[in-house]
Amino acid sequence: MPEFALRELTEAIDPIAVMGTQDPAVTAISYDSRSVSSGSLFFAIPGAHTDGHRYIDDAVSRGASAIIHASPLDHYPPETPCVQVADSRVALAQVAHRFFGRPSDHLVLIGVTGTDGKSSTVYYLYQLLRSCGIAAGFFSTVAMDVGDGLEKNRLRQSTPESPEIHAALARMVAAGFTHAVIETTSHGLSPRTARLHGLRFEAAAFTNLSHEHLEFHGTFEQYRDDKMNLFRALCDNDSSFGVVNAADPNSRWFSEVTSRPVLSFARTDGDAPVAGTAGTAGTTAAALIATDCRYHADATECRLVPDGGQPLAVRIPVPAPFNVENVLAAVLVVSRLVKRPPSDLIAAIEALQPVVGRMAPVRGSQPFTVLVDYAHSPGSFEKVFPMFRANTPGRLIAVFGSAGERDVLKRPIQGGIAARYADVLVLTDEDPRGEDSMTILEQIAAGAMAENPSLVHDQTMLLIPDRTEAIAAAVSLAREGDTVVMLGKGHEGNIIYREHAIEWDEQAVAEQQLVRCGYRIS
Repeated sequence: MPEFALRELTEAIDPIAVMGTQDPAVTAISYDSRSVSSGSLFFAIPGAHTDGHRYIDDAVSRGASAIIHASPLDHYPPETPCVQVADSRVALAQVAHRFFGRPSDHLVLIGVTGTDGKSSTVYYLYQLLRSCGIAAGFFSTVAMDVGDGLEKNRLRQSTPESPEIHAALARMVAAGFTHAVIETTSHGLSPRTARLHGLRFEAAAFTNLSHEHLEFHGTFEQYRDDKMNLFRALCDNDSSFGVVNAADPNSRWFSEVTSRPVLSFARTDGDAPVAGTAGTAGTTAAALIATDCRYHADATECRLVPDGGQPLAVRIPVPAPFNVENVLAAVLVVSRLVKRPPSDLIAAIEALQPVVGRMAPVRGSQPFTVLVDYAHSPGSFEKVFPMFRANTPGRLIAVFGSAGERDVLKRPIQGGIAARYADVLVLTDEDPRGEDSMTILEQIAAGAMAENPSLVHDQTMLLIPDRTEAIAAAVSLAREGDTVVMLGKGHEGNIIYREHAIEWDEQAVAEQQLVRCGYRIS
């Protein structure tokens, strides 16, 4: 474990005031008083539900060697130095960078942002880099490899707090990694959290943008602007670049915010070039296009067309148009990073592994299809539901909810989209947190009824907060040719309530309910 004198760490920040002349040893940094032990430097961080300044006395009683705070204190602990800063979150990021040995200085950082597709694109990037002989690590909503091989992300934060980020990067450096792929969320990119403060990226990828997280950002425009911070954080060198989805109208905002080159990718049904963007150099054809796509249950066959190159036949081992776009983003980034044409990556593309909990089939003897997916935003609903509908000869039965203490406005939108395509809606808990479950479900149901007034409560629209019971109801309703889709949880390992969380495995619960109905699991 690193050890620094307090003075060595405060050199990384710009204190407003310092109370106390001691220069204690710091052996850990913490922003949660419950994790403080002797030698910890405690950061008092304002949060969504409480303020770390309230827990300074608790941190001192647990052995904190010093306190970093932003607000003036009513009283100062007599034996513990206190350092006041303008923004304790920014200071936390700056100190974490120093404490863990400035790991980002030794890594090529690649960031991925967007509403949907981030985790998949990160994982594809990681696999493609590895196939090129690049020692790469990554962390995403779903999983990570920071030096000990592939493991599940148990933090429930797509972009964790800055100490976790720098600790993970330090582990990558110690493992001999040269590249790190990071899922950069709008929360992580926001200056309000400063989780990614100070990091500079060699490559940035933008997947898409739709209505999400307005409970935090306030407006769609602010949400977009916070995501654009990834492109603002591109390194100021000759090799850094960005990649954007030409089909998303928001891509021009990302291109225009940086002076670095920005390339575009596109999926099209024809051979015509798709207008793209190239930073300040002006508009060009997309640098990489997928055309003639043929979608199957477990894969997509298409042709990849590099700008100015010959078409390349490829079988991408993931279904759905949006997954093709995620692969295109990854291929374009890796091709430019390693200076190899996409034709050199065909074998690696065809060997890609999908992300856990994304379009995952639950295989058994049942005469209907059961799928688990993480889709939880209006944008992702607009993408997955048409595909579900097109591949379902019978009824489409959808099980989903919406997160508590998150974007309230998206709930009726989700309900409306689902009601446009599905025959039966089973509304259930996602992560209610401190909100009332039925209130959330009724808000979703209101949007569904507005879109499809023919839905009937307790028949074709069921409100069942308990997610196990909801999945049981959906499976029991399904008949030959139907499709049951369970959305919103995907890979996540728990459901969060006001005072507790329950362990959760969507795939396992679905299998259990199929067995209860008399089916065998493959």
